[in-house]
Amino acid sequence: MTTAQDLAIVALVVAPDKPVEQGELSLALAGAEVFDLIEARALVVADDRMVPNAQAPTGDRLLDEAASTLVRQEPYESVEDWLWRRGRGLSSAYIDDLERIGLTTRPRGLRIPLRAGRTEPADSQTRRRAEERWAAGEPVLATLAAAAGIADEPAEDTEALTDDVAATVLAAVGDAVMELEAVRQRKAIEDAAFDNVWRGF
Repeated sequence: MTTAQDLAIVALVVAPDKPVEQGELSLALAGAEVFDLIEARALVVADDRMVPNAQAPTGDRLLDEAASTLVRQEPYESVEDWLWRRGRGLSSAYIDDLERIGLTTRPRGLRIPLRAGRTEPADSQTRRRAEERWAAGEPVLATLAAAAGIADEPAEDTEALTDDVAATVLAAVGDAVMELEAVRQRKAIEDAAFDNVWRGF
């Protein structure tokens, strides 16, 4: 079980009736993968650069896919660049993968796409582990969940994160989410202005 899988499950458990924005969740999942790849010793983060180690299978399909796409030439890739590149469509990939490995179910009789938010985590040890981490307020998971919009605020003890690498990755996720929201706001303003021109305002 990985932090990214835990985050995907938490997104389904905590906000089943109000699905989080796909973009924010995808960026947070990409950030979670950085922590998983570090734990798997597939990379180290030096300053804000992701420096890959010799690749070894992790046993997780999506994490192995992530490891295989790491930039292996200097100056390597910044964490934020990775978030934007890897994060594209990642929330759908994780939800699809959870169903593929039997960790989610759909309400009987419904044929609604997974992206409609009606997928439910199955009762499993994996789900219980994710819920335990969430209930305990594990700082990395809590901060990623807050960035994804799953929780309103990060857990209070996230300030206790003193590891420079963790702080670097979490700050990059926060910055990317803020940039995504700024892009949305600019687009909304531009669309409104365009509509006003056509209405003769």
